[in-house]
Amino acid sequence: MTDPTDNNVKVPDGYRKGPVLLRRGQVPVTTTDQNLLARGAPADWVHTDPWRVMRIQSEFVEGFGALAEVGPAVSVFGSARTQRHDPDYHLGREVGRRLVEAGFAVMTGGGPGVMEAANRGASEAGGLSIGLGIELPFEQGMNAWVDLGINFRYFFARKTMFVKYAQGFIVLPGGFGTFDELFESITLVQTQKVTEFPIVLVGSEYWSGLLAWLRGPVLDKGTVSERDLDLIQVVDDPADAVLAVQRDALTRAADEAAAASDPS
Repeated sequence: MTDPTDNNVKVPDGYRKGPVLLRRGQVPVTTTDQNLLARGAPADWVHTDPWRVMRIQSEFVEGFGALAEVGPAVSVFGSARTQRHDPDYHLGREVGRRLVEAGFAVMTGGGPGVMEAANRGASEAGGLSIGLGIELPFEQGMNAWVDLGINFRYFFARKTMFVKYAQGFIVLPGGFGTFDELFESITLVQTQKVTEFPIVLVGSEYWSGLLAWLRGPVLDKGTVSERDLDLIQVVDDPADAVLAVQRDALTRAADEAAAASDPS
């Protein structure tokens, strides 16, 4: 067999498919144009991974375009199962109202429950109420209090929007989806992927068991540090939750102003 690394042997350029180089048995027998223009061709190509990449790209483009100019915003999370008569619903509504009064837009997952409550509070207060929905097997739909809504296929694209365009997270009682957003936000701050990002839990009674576990066996095991746990603030009053986000925003603005005026 000829050694392709031999300097006297010319390695064929192969077949280029965009940035991908194919050689030998990987070279396709038809071209992309042929597949595109063929009549009666199967439609399964729209479900292949390269096409999914385009869908993912489009979600980022649409999300960035829709949210780039919303101004200061705060992401509010909580259970989709919370009923309108539940105290947590009234808590979410109050958080949404107070955020708007403090000059923030409100972003939620756009669904029912606590999400609807926060969107409702924001809309009733005359502020910008944003919903970032997600395609699910059980359709939730966008709640009626969303003024600007975007629906995503992919969780990771949606999560990026929650972090990129928010100045903090306020987390009300919720389930697995809420826990997922909470721990991802903690991880992003802990690893300094995002900085100066307040994370506020509302409802000390609800969160006390989780925090006791974190400060007990988890901390004792050394898998987290005391500094990591200090990233989480716990309050019961919606006013305190909003104040925590406001305080962080003011500190950040002061730091940026100081850095801009520093001649060095």
